[in-house]
Amino acid sequence: MFPLETGIAAIGWKHIVMILSGIVLLYLAIEREMEPYELLPISLGIILTNLPLAGIMPSTFEIFEGLPFEDLGLMGPVWKFGVASWAILPPLLFLGLGAMTDFNALLSRPKTFILGAAAQVGIFISFLGALALGFPIPEAASIGIIGSADGPTTIYTASQLAPQLIGITAVAAYSYMAMVAIIQPPIIKALTTEEERKIRMESTRKVSDTEKLLFPLVSMIFIILIVPRAGPLIGMFMVGNLFRESGVVDRLSDTAGGDLMNIATIFLMFSVGASMSAGVILRVETIGILLLGLVAFAAGTAFGTLFGKLMNYFTEEKINPMIGAAGVSAVPMAARNVQNLGREADQHNNLLMHAMGPNLAGVVGSATVAGILLGMI
Repeated sequence: MFPLETGIAAIGWKHIVMILSGIVLLYLAIEREMEPYELLPISLGIILTNLPLAGIMPSTFEIFEGLPFEDLGLMGPVWKFGVASWAILPPLLFLGLGAMTDFNALLSRPKTFILGAAAQVGIFISFLGALALGFPIPEAASIGIIGSADGPTTIYTASQLAPQLIGITAVAAYSYMAMVAIIQPPIIKALTTEEERKIRMESTRKVSDTEKLLFPLVSMIFIILIVPRAGPLIGMFMVGNLFRESGVVDRLSDTAGGDLMNIATIFLMFSVGASMSAGVILRVETIGILLLGLVAFAAGTAFGTLFGKLMNYFTEEKINPMIGAAGVSAVPMAARNVQNLGREADQHNNLLMHAMGPNLAGVVGSATVAGILLGMI
């Protein structure tokens, strides 16, 4: 018989299931290279937190809030202050994303902004579906945002509305991002004809440096005035982009999009994984959350594609409706997926830069929708 203070004596079947789940995610991250920067630290966090008595995180959220600081474990303080209470880490990721973003494709064809907005319909469909299944409104909103396929936005929304769902919603969002090439093609092909997939689009116009500088500034002011709760995400995203486009603070831009973003990614993803203890995740509701997230992502893909088809009835310049599917926020995977489908229909078709417009619009759109949900609830 093992001494009672060992983890072997305390481990149960639920811990084993979660450890095996973490190993599966670890395999997908390393062997299949599916969102490795996110899934690898998440998977390691899952494995460590489900080793009993390891002191990584408290085992349940019910006792988490009542624990003194010194009993929160290794990652407890990071999770509590960086994610759940103060929610610092997701906006820091948006700062880095902004510093890495080039809005040229979106600004050269502004009408593609509409496609990014259309793809957010899936969020509301899943939100209503979660309500119909009996989830409370805050949890339903956290589940619906999975459809944006935007990990930081999903984590931020859940941290504000339903901290107990952060782990499973984050894993769902990043998993669906990683599976874009599997989920989207059947939907896109079912909603478009081969002729539509062959549509070639004209080269985008040259965007001036002034436009690139004004866009993040004006967007930041306008969106936050209309949707104040989107401020932390939209604000940091546009600040990072202003670092980039100003051309005078290269060190700040490089740090935001480099070392700072890497540090935030390590702490955010590892603490999210560490929050996924067996007692929190292994519930009947978990399956419903995963399915609703998939519905949201599929619906966003479908609505973006259908709106692309609809736009061709009202615009003189024809667009390839597939670029509407890139309106989900999986950057740049969704845009690359559209490029591959375009090349499959016509090997000389080049849709990548055209798809990047809706793709980036989707990032702005999902953060704005998150702000709307936060403001309503």
